[in-house]
Amino acid sequence: MHYIIIGAGPAGIVAAETLRENDPDSEITVINAEKEPPYSRMAIPYFLEENITEEGSYLRGHKSHFEKLNIGILQDSVTSLDASAKNINLASGDDLNFDKLLIASGSNALTPPIPGIDLDCVSNCWTLEDARNIVGLAAKGSNVVLIGAGFIGCIILQSLVKRGVNLTVVETGDRMVPRMLNDKAGGLLKQWCIDKGINVQTSCSVESINQDGKGAKVKLSNDLELPADLVITATGVKPNTGFMDDSGIKIEQGIIVNEFLQTSNENIYAAGDVAQGLDFSTGLFTVQAIQPTATDHGRISALNMCGKTSSFHGSVNMNVLDTLGLISCSFGLWMGVEGENADSSEIYNEKNFRYINLQFDGDTLVGASCIGLTQHIGAIRGLIESKIPLGPWKARLKKDPTQIMQAYIGSTQTL
Repeated sequence: MHYIIIGAGPAGIVAAETLRENDPDSEITVINAEKEPPYSRMAIPYFLEENITEEGSYLRGHKSHFEKLNIGILQDSVTSLDASAKNINLASGDDLNFDKLLIASGSNALTPPIPGIDLDCVSNCWTLEDARNIVGLAAKGSNVVLIGAGFIGCIILQSLVKRGVNLTVVETGDRMVPRMLNDKAGGLLKQWCIDKGINVQTSCSVESINQDGKGAKVKLSNDLELPADLVITATGVKPNTGFMDDSGIKIEQGIIVNEFLQTSNENIYAAGDVAQGLDFSTGLFTVQAIQPTATDHGRISALNMCGKTSSFHGSVNMNVLDTLGLISCSFGLWMGVEGENADSSEIYNEKNFRYINLQFDGDTLVGASCIGLTQHIGAIRGLIESKIPLGPWKARLKKDPTQIMQAYIGSTQTL
């Protein structure tokens, strides 16, 4: 049996290791499109802060890990897929045949359509190569403009501040992390950043980037013009499915999969950022570009590929950010539900940067968001994932949502 895995991120590597554990005599090939050994994108901010070396971002340390497991890592990229012939074509000109294929090709950073976006002083922050470019330009005291204050942007933000740059953040939304936090929570995060010396421009966009010596002038829609030694774009990602245009595999937002992470072809599976998988909270099939989902996908898809049936019950959408010491998080249906059973509770302490918002569907907790309240994270996730009826604890949480740990203990003890 020859298993091929397209992608060497967390989903692909976990899948390869799971396949080896459950099918010790098989041939396993991982296609790695980057020149680096398999690494974690989540470690890039630590590299930018110089807390780790490049090697510190590697998923499994030395390449001998894969050699010992007899997992082949092939540094190449896939240009096309022939699903019916069980064949992939590579950029090197080679082609490979497979018995079972896992597509874990991840996401690509979006490039906004801005005049001047192709200047040398403009960079994404998605790969280790991008990070090297940023390290070379983001010297202490340099002027940096960060386009985008979403999840990725806010992770990068902290690293840039620690490098001692003069930072401006530009966000088209009216608050920071608009896809993770509501207006109150996002507003608190914005004010926290302003208080830390960051120039935060919300409800505006970058209209153009013009060369200015070795750097640039960045023109905003609010008529501000900013000097920049470096411009970083962090405006989102999209699933990497370009090589699948003529494959016959069904694709919508991502690659459509069933509860076994199987695509429309029975011999081909998909996992991670590229897969349109089950969302625990909504019951819909959506793309969830977060690492916990990727690792779950990798393990479960591999089990199914080697004949050990395992269902994926969906991922709880979960995001946790540390922005210059202020922790923000959101879980599940943090924006709430519709209908007569919808209910919510919140506490808002603007002065002390404390906020918690709980969202209910009847007497079950379905979503939450909070700022500066880290002690509740485990209990919030536990209540959402277990769908435990809160009973009398709902009224108590309505009165004081910080009682979430007591509610979790009290609710679980009644089962």
